[in-house]
Amino acid sequence: MQIGVTFPTIELTEPEQVRDYAQAVEDLGFSHLVAWDHVLGADLAHHPDWPGPPTLVHLHEPLVLFGFLASLTQRIELVTQVVALPQRQTALVAKQAAEVDVLTGGRLRLGFGIGWAEPEFRSLGASFSDRGQRLEEQIRLLRALLSEEVVSFEGRWHSVPQMGICPLPVQRPVPLWLGGHADVSLRRVATMGDGWMTLTSPAEAREGEFLERLWRYAAEAGRSPDEVGVEATVSMAEGLQPEDVPTLRPPEAWAADVAGWRELGATHLTVNTMGTGLSTADEHIAALCRFLDALD
Repeated sequence: MQIGVTFPTIELTEPEQVRDYAQAVEDLGFSHLVAWDHVLGADLAHHPDWPGPPTLVHLHEPLVLFGFLASLTQRIELVTQVVALPQRQTALVAKQAAEVDVLTGGRLRLGFGIGWAEPEFRSLGASFSDRGQRLEEQIRLLRALLSEEVVSFEGRWHSVPQMGICPLPVQRPVPLWLGGHADVSLRRVATMGDGWMTLTSPAEAREGEFLERLWRYAAEAGRSPDEVGVEATVSMAEGLQPEDVPTLRPPEAWAADVAGWRELGATHLTVNTMGTGLSTADEHIAALCRFLDALD
């Protein structure tokens, strides 16, 4: 099981902090770095019925961030977790992703989801009601654009007449992972994704039978479960959301989650230090060292 980190995008705002953190986690041997995403955040004073966690918080744009980190790191994989692809132009995402992959020498992994913030979709001029179906078409087009020099594609939302992007990525194919916990999302992962990204705990995964269903749907689609990776997140704090009061979980809980995900068959694990009251790169790195010590 590969162990990576969640980039503390909310707390690390300055370029020097971003650089120092990324280089330190690479030196510590973590396999990958994931970045969260929202294009727009909502002012909760004007959205009293906002349906989810606050989004008007400091969030580096992932692909731009990865372009910055390309020359500052040498080995660590850079991962989006997750970009709401239906909010974005497919061909533009393909172009940006290919550039990041080229600049990093093939160290990009893309994680996508359907998104959940309807006002954000509206503000971006994107339809909310059909986002799941559009995501499926986008994944098909994205795979073609990231692997073929010239693409001819006709879909419900996309028409690409013998066109392509240049340069193409180093990796062919670029790994495309998907998030989501609804049954339709698991079926989408099983048929279209290289892996599944989840923020659930091992206990929640067992109770919801997420992995059993994922692998059963993969088999029904003619795929081996080994073809579908699983990326889970272990948070060092009690909550994952920016509004949560910082409450550190005991090291035994971190180790138990790691053991639980290993038993469930996760291929990747990401350690999240956000929400622990830390504000500098050094503090986040020290927390990650404590996490590693707890696994010994």
